[in-house]
Amino acid sequence: MTTTHRSSSIAQDSQQPALLGRKRAAFQWLTTLAIIGIPFIRVHDESLLRLDFGSLTLHAFGSRFPITDLSLFLLLVIAMTLLFLLVTLAFGRAWCGWACPQTTLVDLVEWLARRIGSKVKAGVMSVSSGQRLALHCIYLVLSLLVGANFVWYFVSPYDFFPQFLGGNLHWVALLTLVVIAATVYIDLAFLRRLFCKEFCPYGRFQTVLVDPGTLTLHYHPAEAPRCIKCGACVRACPTGIDIRNGYQIECINCGRCLDACREVMARRQQAGIIRYTFGLGGRGVKALFNPRMALVSLALLGVTSALLISTSQREPVSLKVARNADRLPRSVSPQRVINFFTAYLTNRTTEPLAVRLEIATRAADLRLSGPTSLQELGPGQKSRFDFAIQADKETLAEPRPVDILVIDKDGRSLANVNLFLTRPFENHE
Repeated sequence: MTTTHRSSSIAQDSQQPALLGRKRAAFQWLTTLAIIGIPFIRVHDESLLRLDFGSLTLHAFGSRFPITDLSLFLLLVIAMTLLFLLVTLAFGRAWCGWACPQTTLVDLVEWLARRIGSKVKAGVMSVSSGQRLALHCIYLVLSLLVGANFVWYFVSPYDFFPQFLGGNLHWVALLTLVVIAATVYIDLAFLRRLFCKEFCPYGRFQTVLVDPGTLTLHYHPAEAPRCIKCGACVRACPTGIDIRNGYQIECINCGRCLDACREVMARRQQAGIIRYTFGLGGRGVKALFNPRMALVSLALLGVTSALLISTSQREPVSLKVARNADRLPRSVSPQRVINFFTAYLTNRTTEPLAVRLEIATRAADLRLSGPTSLQELGPGQKSRFDFAIQADKETLAEPRPVDILVIDKDGRSLANVNLFLTRPFENHE
């Protein structure tokens, strides 16, 4: 008797369809926790990822990247754009259903609405007055959390909370929090799934990039005779579409219709009709190997390699030197000329540095003057100072190149720049 019952249970378990709902929810929440948690993670006493507008510096993975490093930022923007194109070509709107914060927020709101007794169907809620008030309180809390989370990528949460509670938060950060929170509140209160169906720019952009190998969720026409017209897929769809009508821009590839179909068909000892496939030709992952995917992949690989090489080889100190516009070259004696310059130093590292300026050329007539001796630069600190170089007038018949070095306390060269010494202009002799 016991053996028979156990065998029956095993047979019943073996017939359970493989559903994606839990996997999708787990992926959504892992992504959400990562987005919320990244600003709290610190490397070398700095946020794992944060853009500081005050110092125009990107803090990433323990390193500092001044926005003045335009070449690096250009490569980064190009790499991110190519990655966006590649992911869109490969996975289509799977991002919308599995990772998009908009979908995660709306899923959470609908789950909470059901918990307080509301009815939700295709994104439309049927609520009482009390339930509506409770939901608007939920919208407000979630909106403020999203707004604060956005600001944390610019103001460290370890600085945000003391400044906010003390009333010292910068007005730009406060305004950003209010605008983001208000936008999210309006979205959750009045749009929700309508945003995905009608307003989402990514959905429109993805239709332009759809590729023969793009991952799609579809009802294969060849499987149509097996459909029992139960409507479970339509009832499960959060955007209210009928997957049986073919590809539709409103589909967010969440897979709820797939799960609903598998559950119904499992009772008939059959596989589900709806499935994820790369393209419609039944080639599987091989469908991704096409010229457009290859071209974008190679471009991304090239740009990423250039970015990594440039980042690894960049100098620890940024040195820029400009001629002092207020003090033109002039003679200090019949034989000597002095040129005035302004130096801009930036410590790109996460450690303090003691540095000084030196002339690379060991010429006897050259003399460096000004605050060029050893000085401390804190992590990410920028410093500006004026200095001058004297030279023999007879060596300046033509502009004379001179290399200026940044030397640390151990005598290592950290950066260099080339400048030119010139004779005074005629009216400044």
